Amino acid sequence: MPRLMDLAMERLTNLLLEMGDLSRKTVLSALDAYTAGTSHLEVETASTRLKKLDDQVSEIAIELIARFQPVASDLRYIKASLEISYGFYRYGRYAHDIMEVLQTFGDLTKCSPEVVAGAAEKTNEMIRLSVEAFANQDVELARTIITMDDYVDSAYRDYIKKLMKSKKVDIRCALSETLILRYLERIADHAVYIANSVIFIVKGEEPSAADRS
Repeated sequence: MPRLMDLAMERLTNLLLEMGDLSRKTVLSALDAYTAGTSHLEVETASTRLKKLDDQVSEIAIELIARFQPVASDLRYIKASLEISYGFYRYGRYAHDIMEVLQTFGDLTKCSPEVVAGAAEKTNEMIRLSVEAFANQDVELARTIITMDDYVDSAYRDYIKKLMKSKKVDIRCALSETLILRYLERIADHAVYIANSVIFIVKGEEPSAADRS
């Protein structure tokens, strides 16, 4: 018969897998909406759902620690689950923020899609890999995610520098694209946090100060 702790740990894992799948789909929906200039109401619903799941993960983690006083690998897993859960929730929150850009600025289809296309593609890949790395406890995949972060960071910084040098700017496009790139940069950061958490679960290695920034 499975231990009560094992059952609770399985519940914790299942919640995180649900969050990972939902958060990935939510960001994709938001970016599709941005590209098409349409509104996806399910993004807001999914973002709310992810917050509730994050709360459930926190409750289970606290209960596991209080009731069973786990040590070693079990404690690492529970601790990392809180970071991973928050990361998946933040994916959904930034997807919601992308939809708010659409609601604020209206139809943005006349803006150049190439501005955010590369960063969006790379960020989507990082999200997918972060979910996969957690599901499979894949350290090498997690390390791959960390190396991808610079691309998204650079896309945001380079665009800001370009705007500062430009003499003629479409304000609506410039502001909306800056916001979208910033949200993508933050999503990528959370993918790195999740990757570090996977490494911590498997190897017990704490992220460096640079990885936390």
